[in-house]
Amino acid sequence: MAGNITFTMIKPKAMANGHMGNILSKIIEGGFKIKAMKLTRLTKEQAMEFYAVHKERPFYNGLTDFMSSGPIIAAVLEKENAVQAYRDYIGATNPAEAAEGTIRALYGTDIEANAVHGSDSDENAVIESSFFFAKREWV
Repeated sequence: MAGNITFTMIKPKAMANGHMGNILSKIIEGGFKIKAMKLTRLTKEQAMEFYAVHKERPFYNGLTDFMSSGPIIAAVLEKENAVQAYRDYIGATNPAEAAEGTIRALYGTDIEANAVHGSDSDENAVIESSFFFAKREWV
């Protein structure tokens, strides 16, 4: 399955701004198949665990506070070369630098509230998907 799946989250600010439907539509328009999806909310501890790779970075506390500040949509997506295809499709981390028409350019407000998360490797796609879903839910 590696190589054909990626993981995404629609972040709290995009949810609060009512962009979840538009973002999901855009994901489907991009040829991604939704394999698993749920509306949930991370606790601070869960956000800290999910983003533990960034623990030593100066933005870690702000990121985990933000990601636990409201509901999110977590989803496993399928497409050939899914990780790279999705990263290209969502645009640069900083919405101001994201290509026109990408999800982050359309719905992100700043580098932290950039509308969506996208896995950065095939390995992390599996790890991140498994954080939110039992494997039987997306395989």
